[in-house]
Amino acid sequence: MCDRIGCTHFPKLSEMDFSGAVQPSRRRFLKGAAAVSTISMGMLAGTAHAGPAVKSTHGSGFCNLNIFLAHSRQYAKGAGTELVFINTPTSAEMVTFLGMGQVDIGLMPYTSFMALYDKGAPVKIVAGGGVEGCAIVARPGLDSPEKLKGKTLGTFQMDTLEVMPYDYLKKHKISFKDVKVRYMGNTPEAVEAFKAGAIDWICTIEPYASALVADVKGAVMLTDGIDLYGKGYTDCVLAARASLMKDNPAGLKAIIKGMMQAQLDAETQTEAVLKELVGKYYKTSMENAKIAQGKQPAVVDARSQTDFILQRTDSVVEMGYIKKKPGRDAIDWTLLEAVIKENPDLYSKLKYKSANA
Repeated sequence: MCDRIGCTHFPKLSEMDFSGAVQPSRRRFLKGAAAVSTISMGMLAGTAHAGPAVKSTHGSGFCNLNIFLAHSRQYAKGAGTELVFINTPTSAEMVTFLGMGQVDIGLMPYTSFMALYDKGAPVKIVAGGGVEGCAIVARPGLDSPEKLKGKTLGTFQMDTLEVMPYDYLKKHKISFKDVKVRYMGNTPEAVEAFKAGAIDWICTIEPYASALVADVKGAVMLTDGIDLYGKGYTDCVLAARASLMKDNPAGLKAIIKGMMQAQLDAETQTEAVLKELVGKYYKTSMENAKIAQGKQPAVVDARSQTDFILQRTDSVVEMGYIKKKPGRDAIDWTLLEAVIKENPDLYSKLKYKSANA
């Protein structure tokens, strides 16, 4: 689950400067960024730097599993690179931190990446994050798309969890304008609103979707996304600043390799990996963690999803979030492919990869 936290509205990227130069209008933002950076560095106290640090946003969902484990075990240190997390209070700030160069990489919904790219941020998709795990759940009696007309949807703005309901309604020839949309503050808030009847249907991630069907008598899962998008569809991606790709490709490769090792560990030592991550990185129960990890595996090799990611831009354009579709140059698998070529034994052991995703 690429968990959603923080403010209800996507940041106004058109008002931001992505050049990396400090502007007076950004003083307040950078002051906050410095404070957050200080907090983050405190997490690493007593840890010697292995070399150039690669700074990453710190998410909360299961699409982050590979990067969380790579950080916990500092797999990239052997190649002279330290992975450093910069904590951000909201998902919106995660996007702006990457766009404005406060971090080098970030795992985020592909829709958030598209918005950054559309506004001129120097970023590229370089590897995969989580696959599947998104679902639409409706309250009792709302068991068909036609019954959703006039009903209130709980979701997150400019998110894959907003695009999925749009695509679901479009598939059934229903306009998104025919439903009411309420943007939620975070996933727990959205879940509680659904349970209380404050919203009629919800697009959420696992394990919340399955839990709602189990906890709310008569609730129905209208789609888990597979019927819409196909098996192995992408939710989140790893995006990187162009400057990192140019100035420190070895460091980025070390991070990608570390995530690949983490994926293998998660696939072969699931219980041990979740015990290591739950509590430290995931504020959830082991039971929920097992459900989420099973329904949304983290997959580094997302090359098979290239067309899917680019095709989703049609919906994002139609929704008015971006002006033009990103081209194939928005995605760069070069360093991912180099890691695969240099580590054939590791890659061959992965359960989930482009050959069978």
